[in-house]
Amino acid sequence: MHLLILGGTHYVGRLAADEALARGHEVTVFNRGNKTAPAGARALVGDRLADNGYAALDGLSFDAVIDTWVSDASAVKQAIAALQGRMKHYAFVSSISVYDHKASPPPYDETSPLHDIDKTPVKYFKDKLGSEREAAESGVPTLIVRPGFIVGPGETTPGRLPWWLRRMERGGPTLAPGPENLGLQFIDGRDLAAFLVDGAERKLEGTFDATSGINHIKLGGLLEIANEVAGGKASLHWVDGDDMAKAVVGKQMEIPLWFPKEYAFILQSTGKKAVAAGLKVRPALDTIKDTWDWINTSGWKIGDGPAGIPEDVEATILEQHGGVKQT
Repeated sequence: MHLLILGGTHYVGRLAADEALARGHEVTVFNRGNKTAPAGARALVGDRLADNGYAALDGLSFDAVIDTWVSDASAVKQAIAALQGRMKHYAFVSSISVYDHKASPPPYDETSPLHDIDKTPVKYFKDKLGSEREAAESGVPTLIVRPGFIVGPGETTPGRLPWWLRRMERGGPTLAPGPENLGLQFIDGRDLAAFLVDGAERKLEGTFDATSGINHIKLGGLLEIANEVAGGKASLHWVDGDDMAKAVVGKQMEIPLWFPKEYAFILQSTGKKAVAAGLKVRPALDTIKDTWDWINTSGWKIGDGPAGIPEDVEATILEQHGGVKQT
């Protein structure tokens, strides 16, 4: 199979390239050439947003295309137009954020209501919904994959799991946002990549929520394991979820893998359709351990991604709500 990955040098696109190469496929990655291509892939340079941006692909045909685009839907429309008649399958990576979680009670699945693209004020929702619509009109067998949180080795940004691991490594009194029994749901980027390549091989069509089952691991369990693999130097101080939500109001920050309870429904996709179609989800323990190995090999450090709690903010919340006095 000759696979084209639009992008192919960052996180999911790169993991998909690595997966396809490991299976013996021919892989072409197409991007602006700012990052090194995966070893063994053919790298072609172009700007998908520029006029005649796909010139480097002239004369080439592909058995399948994987697109991980995250912004304006017009770029997906342009890609499909540029590759019309030269691809046999198209896969687009969307997001479970397209669901209107307030329109129906959890759990939700691929039949649940979506945000109204004309009414939602959130650009990210508009972009993903618009891109899905363009993908569905591609004229070739199309796979739309809606992952939840994507974590694991290679997650340079936003760096949710890497941040927790580095924070545990630092040790000392550590803010743990309640509730401890918050059920998490995510997908290891490697499992998502494997599902995308499987879909390309099989010409899989349709829309699939690519995520673990509900309550893949509790937040308390994830933080305990993260602390253990990072050396066991942190002491967790749990702060009530309501207090936590009030403490971060107005602060431009992301508490990795945590939501206030009124948004916890976001972690409630059944994920059953994708599993029935062949998605394999590895244990959370393996993802955590492998991510620890990766951040030490890659040198990832706090600040390399936007996720995380600034030290001064953490100290203040710990003093006000966690019973920890600043020294």
